[in-house]
Order: sequence, then C-alpha cells, then structure tokens
Amino acid sequence: MKILIIGGSGSGKSEFAENMALKLKRNIVYYVACMMPFGEEGKRRIERHKKLRKGKGFVTVEQYRDIDKINVKDTVIIECVSNLLANEMFGSETKNGEYVTECIENVQADNVIVVTNSISEDGIMYDKDTLGYIEELNLVNSRLADWADSVVEVVCGLPVRVK
Repeated sequence: MKILIIGGSGSGKSEFAENMALKLKRNIVYYVACMMPFGEEGKRRIERHKKLRKGKGFVTVEQYRDIDKINVKDTVIIECVSNLLANEMFGSETKNGEYVTECIENVQADNVIVVTNSISEDGIMYDKDTLGYIEELNLVNSRLADWADSVVEVVCGLPVRVK
C-alpha cells in the first residue's frame, strides 16, 4: 500500500503516519528521517520526534538525500518530503522535485507511507528561491497523490480522507 499524508506544521500528521504504519506492518517499521539537524531549533524538533517514536519499535534510518538508496522492506515511513526536497534542491548537487518524486516512487517496500507538508496556503509573498521551492513541493505532492493508493490530509489532529 502507498499512502500520502499531508498537513500543516503541528497538524498531527506524523503521529497519524506512525499509527497507520503500526497497523500495516508485518514485522518491522522503518522510519526514514529526512530532516538534517541544522541549528538548535532543528535539533530540538528531531529530539522531540525521537521521543514521540520511542518504544514503538521503529528502526530509524537517517537519509537526507537520494531516498531510493534506502534498503527497507515491510513498512516504511518517509518523513518528510518538504525536508527531502529542500535537501535536494539546495544541496551541493542541485536536484528538482521530479527527481525526489521518482526516488520515492522507487522505494521497494510492502507499505510506503509518505509524510509531506502543506505550506503554500498562507498567502505570504516570498522571495524567488522560496517561491520556486514551494512550486516544486506542490508538484511533488500532486504527483505523489496520483501515485498513492490513499491520500489523507490531517487537520487539527483529525484525518480527512482525500483519496
């Protein structure tokens, strides 16, 4: 099963993804963490997520780029597309959303749960680079929605099935 989970920051999408993974797994859940630990705020967020996952039996794989290089089976959570895309777009080798999408689509596992952010609904005018990133993320999210068997938006901790 391929599932796309989308929501805003703090919406509860990660917890929803984790619970879904625990229901779908046969033996193991791989938690592929894509956020690079930049700055104190980034490190705090990563530690918070680790604490929330503690005791659930997940095997954490830190993979910041080239997501198709992971070696997983059974059930995998990819957390989160917005970080992965930023890593690819603004890294030493610039890659685009099409590359990120293809990498995710090539992950070989029985269940692939992809977590992504909805960040383009705030009405703020951003600089050119940020707008380019937002456009790429929207394209990735749209293509992943087509690829997925199920799409769920999490709003205020509540899942809303879109597909």
